[in-house]
Amino acid sequence: MIVIFLQYALPDELAMGIQHPICITEAVLALILLALSPKRINKHHMPTRVLGLLLTTIMTISNTASAGLLIGFLINGDAQDPNHLLLSGASIWLTNIIIFSLWFWDLDRGGPGARAEAKNQHPDFMFPQMSDPGYAPEHWHPNFFDYLYTSFTNASAFSPTDVLPLTRWAKMLMMVQSLTSLLTVGLVVARAVNILH
Repeated sequence: MIVIFLQYALPDELAMGIQHPICITEAVLALILLALSPKRINKHHMPTRVLGLLLTTIMTISNTASAGLLIGFLINGDAQDPNHLLLSGASIWLTNIIIFSLWFWDLDRGGPGARAEAKNQHPDFMFPQMSDPGYAPEHWHPNFFDYLYTSFTNASAFSPTDVLPLTRWAKMLMMVQSLTSLLTVGLVVARAVNILH
């Protein structure tokens, strides 16, 4: 719901003027997901997984388009208000963090349901607690917050920190997230500083 709010709050020129239908679609999908799985996900359920991936895909496309438009405004020098620029850039950056944490959470070892059923023993991400049992309680497993932390540190440091991607798709997603964050943060800050001077 945070992503939907952040996307809804973007100015029209950064949301292609169609954020209302996109946000309504995202809200409907989120409510359906909540109705299908109101509690903790403890088994693999294909309709829930497909809807979750569809929702994350729509959010990703919408945020990527907004980031592209923001970068276009920055390069062309069309953005004049530094406060507006910083707020929009921060909103897109924060949305990017949440969206990629959803991707990491929903794809690692086949998603939360498959992880709960131990369908795939080979992890896509190596958390420190997995490499040494002394770092965590018995039967420790990552939850959504762990993927949110991974996404935040990757977006902030532009590289993995303590959680290592092991598979090609995980490395590719982390690379795309780092590039998006680098472009957004770098260009927004540079342009805002330029406007302030």
